[in-house]
Amino acid sequence: MRILKWLAMLVLALLMALGVGTAVARMGDGPIAIFPGGPLVDGELVTGSEPDWSFAREIGEMEFQLENPPQSRTIWLIVHDKRLFIISGYMNTAVGKLWKKWPMQAVADGRAVIRIDGKRYARTATRILDDPALLGALAAEASRKYSVPLTADAAATGNAWFFELTPRS
Repeated sequence: MRILKWLAMLVLALLMALGVGTAVARMGDGPIAIFPGGPLVDGELVTGSEPDWSFAREIGEMEFQLENPPQSRTIWLIVHDKRLFIISGYMNTAVGKLWKKWPMQAVADGRAVIRIDGKRYARTATRILDDPALLGALAAEASRKYSVPLTADAAATGNAWFFELTPRS
């Protein structure tokens, strides 16, 4: 009985820590580890001509925020042909269906802000659907960069969603 009480207290403490972490992150500027954060407000907002995203090719993660809802998260990025893309994997899994809401939100309203190296960029996230060659190249780059076994079939079956991040018009 004593062990059950101890385990119950431990579980309660972990749940409280998760709740506090989530609340703190949502009130702040940007995500904290796995916890979604508030809107991205700090950092220079870069305007002007489209950058050559090659500088970000080996950057592992960036901060990504949709305008609606205004929550930020840490996300993987892919650079291909000097263009910037993001990926959401495991979309057909139980965990993906439960955990990942942002891809559907991005399809509904792709207005986004990203932050890389302390600089913010206003973007539009557009899902890539009908370009098998591009999807194959993006899957190959994601596999190389993140050591995940990803193929173009993952995009074709809907298990991986790729989005291009372009300037807002």
